Amino acid sequence: MHSSSRRRLAAVALSTVVAVVGTACSSGAGSTDAKDADSGTYTIWDPYPQFAKGSAWTKLLDKCGSQAGVKIQRTGYDTSDLANKTLLAAQQGNSPDVLIVDNPVVSTLAEAGVLTTTDENKLDTSTVDPNLLAAGQSGGKTYGTPIGANTLALYYNKKVLKEAGVDIASVKDWTSLTAALAKVKKAGKKGITFSAIGTEEGSFQFLPWFWGSGAQLTQVDSDKAVSALSLWKGWLDKGYAPNSVINNTQTTSWQEFAGGDYAFAENGTWQLANAEKAGFEYGVLPIPGSAGGHAAAPTGGEFVTLPVQEDTGRYTTSQKLATCLTSTRNLYDTDTTLSYVAPTGEVQDKQVAANPALKPWVEAVKSAKGRTSGDLGTKYPKISEQLWKAVQSALSGSKSPKDALASAQAAVK
Repeated sequence: MHSSSRRRLAAVALSTVVAVVGTACSSGAGSTDAKDADSGTYTIWDPYPQFAKGSAWTKLLDKCGSQAGVKIQRTGYDTSDLANKTLLAAQQGNSPDVLIVDNPVVSTLAEAGVLTTTDENKLDTSTVDPNLLAAGQSGGKTYGTPIGANTLALYYNKKVLKEAGVDIASVKDWTSLTAALAKVKKAGKKGITFSAIGTEEGSFQFLPWFWGSGAQLTQVDSDKAVSALSLWKGWLDKGYAPNSVINNTQTTSWQEFAGGDYAFAENGTWQLANAEKAGFEYGVLPIPGSAGGHAAAPTGGEFVTLPVQEDTGRYTTSQKLATCLTSTRNLYDTDTTLSYVAPTGEVQDKQVAANPALKPWVEAVKSAKGRTSGDLGTKYPKISEQLWKAVQSALSGSKSPKDALASAQAAVK
């Protein structure tokens, strides 16, 4: 790595070292040393510690290694640890060969000089849906390829809606959704639950409504943005959504919906298996925009990236490993394992053919948008923090939606 890259890294990584030190002693599966003495060993770091040795995921990693003629040394970290550990490893010249990382983190690592571009590493991204690829782009360059995507939509309880006399086909925009919630409440049931907690989860869940209003993250206090926050606040004031949303994570919000009394829940692809176990008939509706159509929901999911190496001769094999993991043949199995929608049309079609319940999710992913898209890059985390603070202020009643978002915009500037 060039000395200029090291200086850039030092500036970014210094603030993260303190956070890393506390967790440096505990590691996921495998060793944390990024390079093995055996040059035929390649390291892969991923955010899937739930998959132990012998799982379908680790078997795929080993298979890709065998095909490339190398051994794989894999470490699974919690998502929150992975970025810090990656920055520290890069500073020490000890980066993994392949890094699978949450998509909003890609631009942070790219700006720190940690990642190679697809021009440099020759990863082919030609079949990837452009809206999904955008989450890994910064400054006109692409820094990896998505392994899969998840996003948000509205789950609905068919029995609750039927008892309230709501035809789901009538729910096309914010006005018709609010009218449906009013009917549900009148019928003695509960309306909608979501996560508005003061963390990235809260911003993630607010973004479909924010973007669905036509608002842009570069101007969080626009009239359109105010209309989105006013929608949520109005639902709380009228009892269509519970006050618990202020503290709800996406998990606790799902638990409320799984109780069977709620008509709607905003949640993600990752709840599909739980939805099957819920014990009631459910459906899925892409989140509507304010005036109709599908709102853009934020994309979740990871990118397969190739970090900068001092020995550039390693890139050829690393590229083979990344290509294997994201090949059409392997993506179907990988994304089924991870409950993700594939990033390419060909594999999405295969997923829907095998499981028609995925159709609304594929539609939602096709309308989705990267949180760091539009060259927001490393500005996004600061904007997001102010956004979730504004949501908290408005829903708790400490500020009006307009004042809360005005404060957010002033803080971002």
